[in-house]
Amino acid sequence: MKHRTPLLFLAVTALSAAPAVHSLTGYANVFIDPTDILNKTYPNIGPANKTILNWAEQSAQQGPWTVSKKPFPPPSGDYHDYMSWAPYWWPDCSINVHNTTALSPQQIWQQCNYVQMDGQLNPDNRLINNIGDLGSMADAILYNSLSYVLTGTTEYAARVVTYINTWFLNGDTKMNPNLNYAQMQGGPNGQVGTHTGILDLKCMSKIVTGVLLLRQAKPGPWTSDVDTGLKSWAKEYIQWLTTADIALQERKAVNILPSNHGTFYFNQLAALQILVGDTDGARQSIEEYFNGIYMAQVDANGDQSFESARTRPYHYRAYNLAAMITNAKLGRYVGVNVWNKTTSSGATIKTALDYAMSVPPSPAERDYAAELYPNVAAVAAIYGDPNNTYAGFLAKAEGAGYVKDACFLWSQPLSDSGLANAPPSVVTFSASGVTYSASKPAVWTGGPTAPAATGKKENAAFSFTLASWRAYGVLYGACIVVMIASFVEFL
Repeated sequence: MKHRTPLLFLAVTALSAAPAVHSLTGYANVFIDPTDILNKTYPNIGPANKTILNWAEQSAQQGPWTVSKKPFPPPSGDYHDYMSWAPYWWPDCSINVHNTTALSPQQIWQQCNYVQMDGQLNPDNRLINNIGDLGSMADAILYNSLSYVLTGTTEYAARVVTYINTWFLNGDTKMNPNLNYAQMQGGPNGQVGTHTGILDLKCMSKIVTGVLLLRQAKPGPWTSDVDTGLKSWAKEYIQWLTTADIALQERKAVNILPSNHGTFYFNQLAALQILVGDTDGARQSIEEYFNGIYMAQVDANGDQSFESARTRPYHYRAYNLAAMITNAKLGRYVGVNVWNKTTSSGATIKTALDYAMSVPPSPAERDYAAELYPNVAAVAAIYGDPNNTYAGFLAKAEGAGYVKDACFLWSQPLSDSGLANAPPSVVTFSASGVTYSASKPAVWTGGPTAPAATGKKENAAFSFTLASWRAYGVLYGACIVVMIASFVEFL
């Protein structure tokens, strides 16, 4: 026993020395014009491509997902009905419940009174995780569709078909096309969905991006039956989304007029209309948003005062910006140019981004800092970045990491600030190959000019293989130590 601690300590130390993997990011929302990807016109996106392939593999380890996987059904009794709880509502069982010490989660949700605490997430919400599963599936569809286009490997497309079949089409596992039980508040009077629950399906624009990519790329697994089946489901859901009372409330963003909820509503609706071929409907939806609630969303100085008034202002500004950008991209796809559309105060999406960049997160919101970065990249790609203001911001915030982010692929043209050629600790990717250097990278201090490259050029395959073997060596050594540590327990 006395030998176990040092050996296990060595094992943990060895494992901690392994290179970190760029973890999968679930962006607030994404819509990509498939033509931008299928044309493959940008040469400096190798690091982002590699990240996308990694994320496709990571996501594939989790799926497929189904709406029917939950410990108990919604009040309808139908496991095929989507179900979620409002994130900021908490139970108070001290008033109308006599037994407060031995209640199951289902009893708490049905019997206790619930009170709202804005910005404070109730972790019990994920006991029913339809929302988490839906988000994971949307990311998997996005990254596996992109990976198919990048590599031509049919397996990626086959995965997407499996995910769509399981969630939308298979009779045993499919989701009913409604959100009647989304973001229920809980308690005796909270057993029906609320308008805020419409937000749960904001990720449809990611799913539609993946579908459009496969439609145009035409891999074998993407059949007319799959396409027709998904269109049929989407048409039924659009009917619900445009007529149900709670959906119409969300369309007007009546909870905090005019909040991010309304912005995301039009992300969802326009993307679905594109999916079913209703281009005119999508165009009308985008115009309704930009001539409607958008007009009051951004002040003259760029502040989004309705989002800034929330408990997590940095997060909510970035969140609504992502939805505004997605609506603008959807508009561009159907022929509506709204990038220079001004609000009633004379502000644009760019104005909102510039303001958001000028206000750093508070210490309490430091973990949300990266939520703004994809918006910075998107605005730079659309409005231009002649002074390297946006690329410099990203380089200062993330160093060389921002060119490895997946969104760098669909945020072109965007400067890499020379960071793709900067000296790496192991491997740095660039348009012309891979640079290898054993020296430390120069310290990046911001500004328009990145540190100059000092490493020597190597054959790309050799350099990547060298780095890979080093990583495998560390992992192999760690495994050996763990095996020895485990064996000692029996001595």
